[in-house]
Amino acid sequence: MDNPAAAEHIRYVSPDEAAKAAARRRRAGEESPLSVTRRARKIQRILAETYPYAVAELDFDDAWQLLVATVLSAQTTDVRVNSVTPILFATYPGPRELAEAESESVQEIVRPLGFYRSKARSIQALANRVVDEYDGAVPGKLKDLVTLPGVGRKTANVVLGNAFGVPGVTVDTHFGRLARRLGWSTQEDPVKVERDVTALFPATVWTELSHQLIYHGRRICHSRKPACGVCPIADLCPSYGAGPTDPQVARKLLAYELKPGREQLLDRYMNGATRRELRAQGHMLSA
Repeated sequence: MDNPAAAEHIRYVSPDEAAKAAARRRRAGEESPLSVTRRARKIQRILAETYPYAVAELDFDDAWQLLVATVLSAQTTDVRVNSVTPILFATYPGPRELAEAESESVQEIVRPLGFYRSKARSIQALANRVVDEYDGAVPGKLKDLVTLPGVGRKTANVVLGNAFGVPGVTVDTHFGRLARRLGWSTQEDPVKVERDVTALFPATVWTELSHQLIYHGRRICHSRKPACGVCPIADLCPSYGAGPTDPQVARKLLAYELKPGREQLLDRYMNGATRRELRAQGHMLSA
């Protein structure tokens, strides 16, 4: 395609434009809090246009399924979790069934995720607490969620934002890395990153921002070699140049549905297809 970005709807910033913007920032010196906020909100608007289909990448039908899937996602991929949870939830539809299950059977189902013994113990302990203390219903408050086995603030915000509609910022490794690269925070501690980022945005966009930044981190702004040359926010990023700035070189680094050769998959996403529908059609959703 003529546009070196992944698709025509994705904003393209030429290396010359990005370099000039970086030079302007250097001349201006330290950025004021107001300038950081304005830049951050412009970045969010561009990411919303880049990933209009960005949602939680774990499959779920209710708060219980999302809670379990998020706990299981530690130290593995969402794609792998999504391959296991249909079997888990078909076998044990709710917390009561899981709490009463034979531990060996649960371990066997979650074995492909790694650390399967500890993960099986965690989700069964979680099921017992939800049954015993909340009558089988996932609590909808942060203060209650974070007391559950295997549930930290990140997992609680995932569940609140995506199952209960309560705004929250989910600081995973991708989100934290990008928040620092974009100059929104200098902190390593996820709670401090969350505090810094939420101060820049209205609560109405917190949940969507979490998805957008995580999508961007997985598809373009990779940890070791970000695809700077095709990044739609290259002229707004203080870290521009951390990866290849040549558009053709950078384009080869794109992942998931933005990867060259995945144009049909991207088109289906843009037209509203769900991950479940795409898998049923034979699309590979991994990087």
